[in-house]
Amino acid sequence: MLKKILIYNSGGGLGDAIQLFPLILTLQHHFKSADLYYQDSLGANYFSGKLKEYDIKIKNLGINLEHFGFRWWHLFKAKSEFLKLGIDKFDLIIDIQSKIRNTLILKRIPTLNFYSSTYGYFFCTTKKEYIHSNNVNEKTLLNLEKFFGTSIKKINYDLRTLNTSFIDEAKKLLPNNNYIGFSLTHANEKRIKHWPLNKFIDLANRVETKNKIPVFFVEKTNQEVINEIKSKVPKALFPEHQSSLASPALVTALASRLEMAISIDNGIMHMMSLSNVPMIVLFGPTKPEKFAPKKDKIIILDSKKLYKNSDISKITVDDVIKHIL
Repeated sequence: MLKKILIYNSGGGLGDAIQLFPLILTLQHHFKSADLYYQDSLGANYFSGKLKEYDIKIKNLGINLEHFGFRWWHLFKAKSEFLKLGIDKFDLIIDIQSKIRNTLILKRIPTLNFYSSTYGYFFCTTKKEYIHSNNVNEKTLLNLEKFFGTSIKKINYDLRTLNTSFIDEAKKLLPNNNYIGFSLTHANEKRIKHWPLNKFIDLANRVETKNKIPVFFVEKTNQEVINEIKSKVPKALFPEHQSSLASPALVTALASRLEMAISIDNGIMHMMSLSNVPMIVLFGPTKPEKFAPKKDKIIILDSKKLYKNSDISKITVDDVIKHIL
């Protein structure tokens, strides 16, 4: 019986954490008596902070090493920093990433069972013929079935578990039908994965001609972008800005009021996907096989496949508009 499970995710973004909801919920359901812990490269307390309204029961491990796993000297500090937390050892460590350096550092933490896809699953304590897949939840869960020789039922996030205050607020902010959502900004400036603002504006105006209402999800701090949209799409709505409940959970609730959502590869894409709204997602330099939400009602437009180019701006407004109902 597993009592303590650690999930290590080298990605430190909010979207990286949300993407793992199915994995976490499935582990909670299958290993009911286990305490789950989460550690990413930033040591971010997402599940007790920005994501707490989703009520995902997992603890932040809290190893106090900046960019944990990305510095070779962490080999000499990981175990001592871990022991400071007062945890003896884990029953299972799940290594989500595949960099040898990070895996070697992670293995400094005491555990009975270690699962990792690094170097062709070489570091797994149980040797099996594991599958290779880009989707992290699918790959990890199928391989854990092999690891433990058992069947594991996948559990997806259920919108009905969200506090009704967010659902009620979403209905108040978006009381009608025919809303089309847009998400166009992202936090990782090192990756040029944003679709040009002028194309989003053009798309929103063309959506209006189909008697749809454009709804934008843009943080208040992006005031320049907001002003540009408001000046060129006067009827555009920014519902989050009208609520005291502004949070990732509200984004998910608002997405449930949409007819369709269009997004680049970002955290909001993952927040909206939890509502099961039909989506069009735009990809350029990043891999949709790895980062796109795993769901039925999704259309992926990848510039690498459409135009043999990682420049997302190659995707045209016409490429998108033809998929909008």
